[in-house]
Amino acid sequence: MKTLSNKPIIIIDDDEDDHYFFRKIFQKLNTLNELIFFNNAHAALEYLKTSEENPFLLLCDINMPLMNGLELRKQINEDQALKLKSIPFIFFSTAASRDQVQQAYDLHVQGFFLKGQSFDEIEITLKAILEYWRLCKYPHV
Repeated sequence: MKTLSNKPIIIIDDDEDDHYFFRKIFQKLNTLNELIFFNNAHAALEYLKTSEENPFLLLCDINMPLMNGLELRKQINEDQALKLKSIPFIFFSTAASRDQVQQAYDLHVQGFFLKGQSFDEIEITLKAILEYWRLCKYPHV
């Protein structure tokens, strides 16, 4: 798969096993974008605030300790500089309640997906997400 100007994909997930699956799947999909992993939302938010990089995509788990994905999304929305970067924010979580999905869309996320139960299910979903955002026009800087 081609890259979008070599912009990194940010993955925020507190499960190290999921990091391994993401690496394997993106490798299998021939994704050339750099993958930048964060185990918590605080570290990711600090990176986003201090980096001049404008990521291609942000994949975030919703259920994390300290700051959950919904709180992270709210922080991004409240920071004018981050909001202007127009980084596609996708929830990619193992589980979610109906209320969490509603809250996510109230915070203007660009997608909410469940990871699935197998490597193949996760791969199919990630491939669809990547293809969509590679083709989508949005006001990225």
